[in-house]
Amino acid sequence: MAVLGASGSGKSTLIDALANRISKGSLQGSVTLNGEVLESRTLKMISAYVMQDDLLFPMLTVEETLMFSAEFRLPRSLSKSKKMERVRALISQLGLRNAANTVIGDEGHRGISGGERRRVSIGVDIIHDPILLFLDEPTSGLDSTSAFMVVKVLQQIARSGSIVIMSVHQPSNRILSLFDHLIFLSKGQTVYNGSPKNLSTFFSEFGHPIPENENPTEFSLDFIRELEVSPGGTKRLVDFNKSSWQDIMYSRDRNLNKSSIPESPSLKNAISSSISNGKLVFAASKKDTPPTSTIATFTNPFWFEIYVLSKRSMINSTRTPKLLLARLATVLVTGFILATIFWQLDNSPKGVQERLGLLVFAISTTFYNCIQALPEFLQERYIFMRETAYNAYRRSSYVLSHSIVTIPALVMLSIAFAATTFWAVGLSGGFSGFLFFFIAILASFWAGSSFVTFLSGVVPDVMLGYVIGVAMLAYFLLFSGFFISRDRIPPYWIWFHYISLVKYPFEGVLLNEFDDPSKCFVRGVQIFDNTPLELFSTDEKLKLLKTLSKSLGMNITRNTCVSTGVDILGKLGLNDISKWNSIWISLAWGFFFRILFYFCLLFGSKNKRS
Repeated sequence: MAVLGASGSGKSTLIDALANRISKGSLQGSVTLNGEVLESRTLKMISAYVMQDDLLFPMLTVEETLMFSAEFRLPRSLSKSKKMERVRALISQLGLRNAANTVIGDEGHRGISGGERRRVSIGVDIIHDPILLFLDEPTSGLDSTSAFMVVKVLQQIARSGSIVIMSVHQPSNRILSLFDHLIFLSKGQTVYNGSPKNLSTFFSEFGHPIPENENPTEFSLDFIRELEVSPGGTKRLVDFNKSSWQDIMYSRDRNLNKSSIPESPSLKNAISSSISNGKLVFAASKKDTPPTSTIATFTNPFWFEIYVLSKRSMINSTRTPKLLLARLATVLVTGFILATIFWQLDNSPKGVQERLGLLVFAISTTFYNCIQALPEFLQERYIFMRETAYNAYRRSSYVLSHSIVTIPALVMLSIAFAATTFWAVGLSGGFSGFLFFFIAILASFWAGSSFVTFLSGVVPDVMLGYVIGVAMLAYFLLFSGFFISRDRIPPYWIWFHYISLVKYPFEGVLLNEFDDPSKCFVRGVQIFDNTPLELFSTDEKLKLLKTLSKSLGMNITRNTCVSTGVDILGKLGLNDISKWNSIWISLAWGFFFRILFYFCLLFGSKNKRS
């Protein structure tokens, strides 16, 4: 069945309403199948929806794309060879044999043609051979030959026992001949409902016969458009379709023996019959076809979905390594610059300031590096929405697989940064200190990556995401405790200090660096550093030390330790949590943002119109 009409006539709205893609509160009436109300759960199980846009991963081949769809939509109990057999049969059905091993492609990578891409989009959603198939303008943007081939494939699907309902803008005569049923819409009203063969008779009876050698759909659409701009609109045509045309059709069929038309079976029996005839591969593959009420909401178990999603993400990552390489290059260049600027810092008061600056810059670099990953989910958001709309996999599976695939890249970036900077700068702690520094950098990457992932689930646009992300990370850095100590932050802003993602890993590396009472950072005359007395000669400073010693009643010599690392930490107010607790808190922030990301997907990606 094809739904036709000019732009704005309500074609897509009708298709979306039938496919349960519009919020219930925005609709009136009901959707029935075989005379029974079609429940949302049953509809999801037996149907598929093909969007107008081709939402595919550009670096996967046609066969890989369909195979991943088979992994999601067909049960794990079905062997891989059986799934591949189904994929290859579908490739033949779609006329894609010559393109099976060609990547989908995009603007930057040459791939399959537009018509082939459209057929792959259809194949992704019909891999499980649904009983109901909805398509929103599948011929849009295609040349006449490609459009005909697409509709020809849909006709074959309908002949195999599926109900195919599609919207189409202005089909050619060849395409029109493939349809079994037509509905013409005008501003949401039905102006024709019947067979394409009766279209000429309909307009003849209405008093406006279709001229010979003219495309019936073009004439119909042009005539409907003329009525829409006329004073009476299409009301007369709508009324004619509702009453006079139905009477005419009834009188034509009055000699038909109505008792010869079999009564429609119950919906449950009809679905079971379709399954037994090979429809719904995930159900037909089971030995005992269960009733529709007992078929699971999701075809595969939770862990298997995670495995397939992770596998697909890894393939996409390895074929598009530019983002990871750019992030790695940024980390290595930043580490090299820091290593050469802060080469082998000493343990003087100036060295303390330089260590503080180095560490806060190192931690903030990890967070800003994560901003580069913002487009990852935004680029595949609509693929995710399409796949989860009809229960291909759970949203929780997507979040977990996304997290798992992220970890190896974060470990690699953390090792690269830690190895480039720790030894060259001369940070404290030896090998155990290096391990902690690496873990702190990894915790920073984890928290930053999780925050950016959550942000990508909230904002709809890459540029908006960059603006918000950079601003938030700047605020986290401002309230981290480096620019202004915690006891100097105004009470009405202190809450921001405790939610700063930079605060905890920064404090952790500070504790790793200075939490050693045996290590001295200020000796003797160094107490005058960073003061106006710093300009005095060493002899004058020693004289001042003697005078100061007499006043204080203690002996302060050139080598007397005046300030240890513990004293520095006390001045910074870092005495409330241990260095390991700071890492646990950073990791917890990462998990918290991943959970928020899940709820964003759960409530914000329903893919339904209002």
